[in-house]
Amino acid sequence: MAAGAPALQVRFVEPFAVAFDRAGNYYVCEFKGQRVVLVDKAGHTKIAAGTGEMSYSGDGGPANQAALHDPHGIVISRQQQMYIADTHNNRVRKVDLKSGRIETIAGNGTAGFSGDGGPALEATFHGIFGLDINSAGDRLYLADLSNRRIRMVDLKKGTVTTVAGNGDKAVPVEGALAAQSPLVDPRAVAVGKNGEVYILERGGNALRMVDGAGRIHTLIAPGQLSLDLKGPKHLTVDDQGDVIIADAENHLVRKYSPRTKTTVTVAGSGAQGSQIAAGDPLQSQLSRPHGVTVHPSGDLYISDSYNHRILRLRR
Repeated sequence: MAAGAPALQVRFVEPFAVAFDRAGNYYVCEFKGQRVVLVDKAGHTKIAAGTGEMSYSGDGGPANQAALHDPHGIVISRQQQMYIADTHNNRVRKVDLKSGRIETIAGNGTAGFSGDGGPALEATFHGIFGLDINSAGDRLYLADLSNRRIRMVDLKKGTVTTVAGNGDKAVPVEGALAAQSPLVDPRAVAVGKNGEVYILERGGNALRMVDGAGRIHTLIAPGQLSLDLKGPKHLTVDDQGDVIIADAENHLVRKYSPRTKTTVTVAGSGAQGSQIAAGDPLQSQLSRPHGVTVHPSGDLYISDSYNHRILRLRR
């Protein structure tokens, strides 16, 4: 990718996530591109992190000279720190957007489960697929998929704890303590307006939520909708408190309202393809969307992953 290339002329390589900084730029995480690409306000691109090589290197130096291994997610804090789910390095990397420097802030690189209650840098993870940060910017939540847990890094203390999942594979009991409950396969995590933690299960085809008391509730489960979730991959919470879901294998984007407990489709016809119907997102085709992010304006950005593009839905 040539520096400064127009975003509409760039072919992204399986984009899985988007995040926004305060300057009005946005960043695209490429799963198989092994990079994070910055798109500036003028629509020009440059590499923000990753060399394109599938490896692990570069801590302490420029992020665009560091290697990643199948990154699945990014999030930017109010302090303008970008956190990358460096999935198969079993680490979280942090990029200071002012200096461009990268460092590891969680994970020692070994696949496993250990370290709760201690330093996040010494802990082991096994496939960090999704991540989100709370509004204060001091708690980073991680979907530790193969460990079947949601874990939280206290960014002030540098420690890690589990907030949901005991490592067993099963459907949790309604209202049970989340940290003592099983999960099926937590693929993504998002923090709500009031601090509630939403969990999306890929194979469980379910949306769950951990409340302020640390108890888990199932919001969407198989058999509850006219069209079940099918391999959902990512979620976000909008300014209204609604949960937006990338329902990848249905080729749809859907919205769950905690207020009405209803789910509606907001983008996608359900047919896998690339055709865009101008002015009608419900007649437009998607191909395994893996990411959804709400811009501060309220517009929805969709990582239309297998079409290798980013779509914007004005709302």
